[in-house]
Amino acid sequence: MYDAAFWTSTTCHLAIDPRRLDDAAGLAEWASSQGLKQLCFFQTSGSEGFPKWVALSKQAFLVSATAVNQHLNSNADDCWLIALPEHHVGGFAIQARALLSGARVLRHTQRWDPLIFQQDCTERSVTLVSLVPTQVHDLVRAKLPCPRSLRAAIIGGGGISPELSSAARELGWPVLQSYGMTEAASQIATQPLDRPDMPMQVLPHWQTRTDEKKRLILSGPALASGYALRQSGSWHWQAMTSELITRDLVELHEQDERRWLTFLGREAGYVKILGELIHLGPLQARLNALALSLDMPCAPVIVPIPDARRDTMLVLAAEPHPAIETLTRLYQETTEPICHIQRTHLLQTLPRTALAKVDMPALSQHLMSLRSA
Repeated sequence: MYDAAFWTSTTCHLAIDPRRLDDAAGLAEWASSQGLKQLCFFQTSGSEGFPKWVALSKQAFLVSATAVNQHLNSNADDCWLIALPEHHVGGFAIQARALLSGARVLRHTQRWDPLIFQQDCTERSVTLVSLVPTQVHDLVRAKLPCPRSLRAAIIGGGGISPELSSAARELGWPVLQSYGMTEAASQIATQPLDRPDMPMQVLPHWQTRTDEKKRLILSGPALASGYALRQSGSWHWQAMTSELITRDLVELHEQDERRWLTFLGREAGYVKILGELIHLGPLQARLNALALSLDMPCAPVIVPIPDARRDTMLVLAAEPHPAIETLTRLYQETTEPICHIQRTHLLQTLPRTALAKVDMPALSQHLMSLRSA
């Protein structure tokens, strides 16, 4: 665990995925040679095709932790369980929150299994935890009731559908959807404890606005300092400006003296099909809901593939399951023809990141290779 001395030290911290050690080769030495201090480096998935690391100051994490603790009314009576990788901000940030609130912090060291996780929460009287939607799906599918001690489960790393959220709450899991990003040291907005029926509430340390495209523009003291990028074998520094223009489309409004954020989708989540702009987010959400209703352990994924005739072809990537045909039929029946699945590929396992999310770049590359073979 990281003690108070860690957060005040001038040393840099590299949050390295043990499966991708080579991506950090030379980063520590380069950061030292540049005189960079008190920074935490987290790898992010950029589209540039080379290692890219977000650099966040340790103070940024403490600012974020203060806001999150306030939002969750967290204090020394709480117990956090880290069930996410700590080379991602979602897992790492819990350390700062626990330090400032005085809460206990424990690690869930077992390989992910919903039953073992539930038992761990029960036996250790866990009150707070952060999860990703995939983990919630597993808990719901296994019909595991929430331990009595747990008072909030923060859901990040992707959107949780209303159907999945409702199913989790029926089992007692106090799920709160959050919205954040690596550049923000975790949370930007989170549903409130007292109004889980509301959209996500913007945390007080952020200033938010949107442009004409509804892209979120973010500024605040927890924003990243810059990026470290390795190109042609050398590391380079790319400083951040005071504002980050994201690729996320949101709606912002104020009510009851609070600021609220509704996530609409990602700018990159739009594709052209037969000349029409199609938003993939709602289509994937529909698939997720159907998969949950059919008790499928893993929801299939819609993958857009370039197509000479249609501009884009929608391909369904799925793990083998008896309900695949039923799911596809129900999906086709409830969507416009332009959004129909054109092809299905069954894979023994879908490629996943350390956060258990489907690794879309790897999946897209695999499907493109199948098509050209």
